[in-house]
Amino acid sequence: MDSAPKTDRDKPLLLKTLSGEYTSRPPVWYMRQAGRVLPSYLELKKKHSFWQMMKDPELGARVTLLPVDDLGVDAAILFSDILVVPYAMGMGLEFTDNGPVFETALSKRDKPFQHLDPQPAKLEYIYRVITSVKKSKPPHIPLIGFCGGPLTVLCYMLEGLGKKADFPEAVKFIYKSKKDTKRLVDMLLEMSLEYIRGQVRHGIDVFQLFETHAGLIPWELYKEVFLPAVKTIAGELRDLNIPFIYFPKDIGTGIGDVSADYCDFLSVDWQTPIRQARKMVDPEIGLQGNLDPRLLYSEKPEIEKVLKNYIEFGKEHQNWIFNLGHGFKPGIPYEKVKYMTDYLKTADWHR
Repeated sequence: MDSAPKTDRDKPLLLKTLSGEYTSRPPVWYMRQAGRVLPSYLELKKKHSFWQMMKDPELGARVTLLPVDDLGVDAAILFSDILVVPYAMGMGLEFTDNGPVFETALSKRDKPFQHLDPQPAKLEYIYRVITSVKKSKPPHIPLIGFCGGPLTVLCYMLEGLGKKADFPEAVKFIYKSKKDTKRLVDMLLEMSLEYIRGQVRHGIDVFQLFETHAGLIPWELYKEVFLPAVKTIAGELRDLNIPFIYFPKDIGTGIGDVSADYCDFLSVDWQTPIRQARKMVDPEIGLQGNLDPRLLYSEKPEIEKVLKNYIEFGKEHQNWIFNLGHGFKPGIPYEKVKYMTDYLKTADWHR
């Protein structure tokens, strides 16, 4: 017997918000929610490597859905890493205890394009994880897919490792070799689009672009060299009818230049107050963010005080998703995250 057709009432809260529909409260999910703060994830990490958890369809799906079970968030985000794209472009990649490391940094090669050999088949394991998630997730929980932004991913490729936050070799390369930088961005974009299409084909509901290091270079340079790729990604996702969230961390007043051509929702870092961001950003664009996750080192009365300010903002603005200004930090207590999630989901948002 066929199941009953879905109605608007069955539509996930996140998808309602992204499509501009009325909701009684904003959706709640967190960047880096599938790890770090979850005791269940830390237990799995004792038995399995990062690669194992990403590559095994059942393990990958299990980790992806842990925050839904343990925290009660309104969306799952695919458990993966932004560096799988350069891995699929032929760069040898290892995940060590000190972070990801590439076999040879592009900045150390005489010809940075040498040995880059795009192989989309290297991404197939991720699609198997997506299929597994779709089979096991609750129907009211949408799945968010993602990849890294062009500047952020290129910085790792040029530097060769992921612990130097200022990426000195990468920045030097960008300034010395703008022509080669643009060529590398084009190659990254081509593989990222292939990856996006694959994620959509296998069933993601929403897509987010993580441009974590957008503030590493002046905004004018970013606009010239990297922002056109973001616009192309936005156009592709619009054609695929998938809502697009763009997270350009640390761009400051640059958020005022982001028009609806570049995203449906803009994720805001903690450096910009959410009310200020709302005044600066194109009103056609929804907002996501922007709690400083370090607040959760505080005691509950202080946490509640800050959350009440967000509730006041959410009372006035429907087109907003509650999230963090960046991912969870190590050592944040799980109990505080659970407390925050429950508080937000049960509060009176006066809508």
